[in-house]
Amino acid sequence: MPSEQTVAPATHNAEYTDEYLSIVDSLGGCAAERIAARAHMEQSTAIYHGVVVDSSFVPRFYDRATYDRFKYIAETSHRILVKVMREYLENPAYRACFDFDERLVDLILLPRDYDAMLPFARVDLFLDENTLDATFCEFNGDGSSGMNENREIGTSLANAAPLREFAKRHALQTCDEALFPGWVDEFLSIYDTYAFKVEQPHVAIVDFLENAITEEFKIFAKLFASRGVECSVYDVRDLAYENGQLVGKKAFFGRDNAPINAVWRRSVTNDIIEHWDESQALIQAVRERKVALIGSFAGHIVHDKQIFQVLFMPQTRAILTPEENAFVDATVPFTSFLDDAHVNVAQVKSTREQWIIKPTDAYGSKDVYAGVDFSDEEWAAIVDRYANGAASAPFIVQRYCTPFRTKTLPLYGEPEDSSREAVLYNNLSGLYLYNGRFTGVFSRLGPEPVICKKTRGITSQTLWVDCGDLNE
Repeated sequence: MPSEQTVAPATHNAEYTDEYLSIVDSLGGCAAERIAARAHMEQSTAIYHGVVVDSSFVPRFYDRATYDRFKYIAETSHRILVKVMREYLENPAYRACFDFDERLVDLILLPRDYDAMLPFARVDLFLDENTLDATFCEFNGDGSSGMNENREIGTSLANAAPLREFAKRHALQTCDEALFPGWVDEFLSIYDTYAFKVEQPHVAIVDFLENAITEEFKIFAKLFASRGVECSVYDVRDLAYENGQLVGKKAFFGRDNAPINAVWRRSVTNDIIEHWDESQALIQAVRERKVALIGSFAGHIVHDKQIFQVLFMPQTRAILTPEENAFVDATVPFTSFLDDAHVNVAQVKSTREQWIIKPTDAYGSKDVYAGVDFSDEEWAAIVDRYANGAASAPFIVQRYCTPFRTKTLPLYGEPEDSSREAVLYNNLSGLYLYNGRFTGVFSRLGPEPVICKKTRGITSQTLWVDCGDLNE
């Protein structure tokens, strides 16, 4: 287990970025390379909701101190989240700490029958690269994506002159092997602990495909095939439960009318609730223990943002070690339901720059509002719109964290991209965890406080620089 660092060392990340940008300048700005990088992206599989993702011509360069810090944060958070999940499953009294729909509770308590409590996760955070202090943004379970964006952006830059020159001066490592083949190996290892495993399983990746990153799914399906394991991709609504067997009726990718032995659940639980009747085939198969659901619906405990509030409750602090409680205190922002029973709503209105408002159970930055983005009048109206159940759905208010900013060269596919000078963008880092093991980073940047696609957010390739053996 990695140990906490009492004194955070200075990082070399900004130096690496400046060095790379100086190479770009020395090569005359690299207009042709920027255009070529964007052209690659236009023809790539890095597609989010039907649109090619915007990218950075500057990778996120991280040194060994940053890697070690990310690893500690990721693996410590996983250990804490697993303790919370286990307590919820085993202690009925603890469940009162969460406010869940009865249907969600039912799904969470369905049997799992394999060892891994939280097989796949991504914890998103803001890292101050001057101090290595971190503040969490959100936790994500099996609906997490982004691996393919990182891979495609890396390919778009592979032949760019500045990166080739930078690579002559430094030893570079990517996350790709750990994120793609690494997950397939981990999935199969988890399935091997399943109580009802079969020798030649048919694996299904399932989601509501209008919300899915389908090109990413195809890559993983082919990697399963390379391991000798058949894998198909289905919409949850195209599953059937027939004679005690979950069946994929109509495949988006793979085989129609095929029995399914193991499911990688990419559908987030709130989509299952929204499509409750249409999801019953999957739910019944899990309930009757006829399929391995990797990960289980208990992952919703992590996904729902009210967990930030629960982590500070006495019931949770009692099951954590002193080190883990200190970690929560240092990294988890104050979070509360946005209602008068839990927080001073009037104070939230009057101190807008201190707060960000989010739904407890959503994704894709939908209905997320940072007070720094609005006037006093606009913010007051937003608070009124979502406080005290006004939106017919629970919302939380969270202490706002000012993101660390990094120089970058955005590629939006616009004419000025090839001549644009470096700009400072906010950073958001998503740390991937495969069964509790840190495996890589989803690096996103943006010009606005809320970093997402709709606010001109971009994705950057992640590179480890001069880090030596990352397994040490």
